[in-house]
Amino acid sequence: MNIKNFVDKLKNNEIDIIEHTKKVIDECKKVNKEYHYFNVISEELALEQAKEIQKQLKNKNKNIKKIKNKKLLGIAVSVKDSICVKNIESTAGSRILKGYKPLFDATVIKKVKEQGGIIIGKTAQDEFGFGSFSVNIGLGFDIPKNPFDKERSCGGSSGGAAGLTQKASFPHIALGESTGGSIAEPASFCSIFGLCPTYGRVSRYGLIDFGNSLDKIGPMGKSINDIALLQEVISGYDENDSTTLSKSAERYSETNSNKIRGMKIGVIKESFEEGVEKEIEKIVWSGIKRMEGFNIKYEEISLPFPIKYGLATYYLIGTSEASTNLAKYCGMRYGISEKLEGSFNEYFTKIRSSNFGEEAKRRIMLGTFARMSGHRDAYYIKALKVRAKIIEEYKKAFKKYDALISPTVPILPPKFSEIEKLTPLQNYMMDVMLVGPNIAGLPHLNVPVGFSNKLPVGMLLIADHLQEEKLMQLGSLFEQ
Repeated sequence: MNIKNFVDKLKNNEIDIIEHTKKVIDECKKVNKEYHYFNVISEELALEQAKEIQKQLKNKNKNIKKIKNKKLLGIAVSVKDSICVKNIESTAGSRILKGYKPLFDATVIKKVKEQGGIIIGKTAQDEFGFGSFSVNIGLGFDIPKNPFDKERSCGGSSGGAAGLTQKASFPHIALGESTGGSIAEPASFCSIFGLCPTYGRVSRYGLIDFGNSLDKIGPMGKSINDIALLQEVISGYDENDSTTLSKSAERYSETNSNKIRGMKIGVIKESFEEGVEKEIEKIVWSGIKRMEGFNIKYEEISLPFPIKYGLATYYLIGTSEASTNLAKYCGMRYGISEKLEGSFNEYFTKIRSSNFGEEAKRRIMLGTFARMSGHRDAYYIKALKVRAKIIEEYKKAFKKYDALISPTVPILPPKFSEIEKLTPLQNYMMDVMLVGPNIAGLPHLNVPVGFSNKLPVGMLLIADHLQEEKLMQLGSLFEQ
């Protein structure tokens, strides 16, 4: 049953929402034992929300205005662990935030609740979003497993969200978050749709931040309609976030795919060069050629800046912002704390050394170095200048093309035993296709286009700022 049908049946009293929610939670617990998609299952909150919905439905005449237009009524919504949910442990996958229960809901959570969505839990991720495989997990958490092969990664950093979305048998949408590829990459590895919206389209208020100028919250779902519905709900200006755009939410769920005829697509030539597995190249090209039947024209274009300089630019900006953001985790304000002993520096060092993971420490040190006096102009400021050039190159391309295409990830989902052998730099290379649109703040969508050796392959669609609707129109071609 798709989400729209479920909501309609629920409004017609054809579904017992309390019984349904109990079954959802039972399935989540069962799946979690085997695949580790959740850091926390919020059973009590979910049942509390279900009872409130049941109460409103029983007094339908009295509450008709409350329930009539609720777009997510009774729909299970999972939340990446870096997004705050009131009174539910929210750790961003890090031991240093163990025990932290926010006193407020993130704006996106508030909007989901207002539309009747039921929060079922916090999904597993790389610590603070630092990773491409969801293996950089804080102490005490489990590594999520790929729904197609438990020996393989489901991608990162929104790995738990993507794996659960593929595995769940009940109507479900996930809230993910992307800084440099953390929605599209796990969506590719788990064969689902994952939309990273325009920077500023969705409020970041209540997000445990990685990089303030890069972080974006977005939907992950099994269908374009699921994606459209959640994006519609969470979009819009928020007075609590000065970076949100003064642009009202669009009716994405009413997107008309007939508008795609005559669109022009640019296929990024550099994205099919060295390092991309041949099977991925073949399957992505078959997806591109499938568009010809809808009178969509495509041609190869050269877009060297994002591929050549994107990774260096992203990691300089991202680590610089992360090292600043993570300074507040010192064992006094949030999460882990111990008895105050020694000087402040000794106490902070002790807390941070024993509770941050290896990758978090690496990024803090890289970012701190890039911002140091004597290095700031050579690294951080230069990276901001290159970012401006990358945006300029994309903008030039969008004067001619409606969307751009590349593979989402250069490889198939790797085995955990293979990931262990990768150097940090090889890990970072997984995001080579994705850092460009992320640092430019452009909307992009992973589209499942096929399988190789029973493992999923994703194709990346990139559009100009605020053109999410075009991505959904194109993506709808691949729902079959």
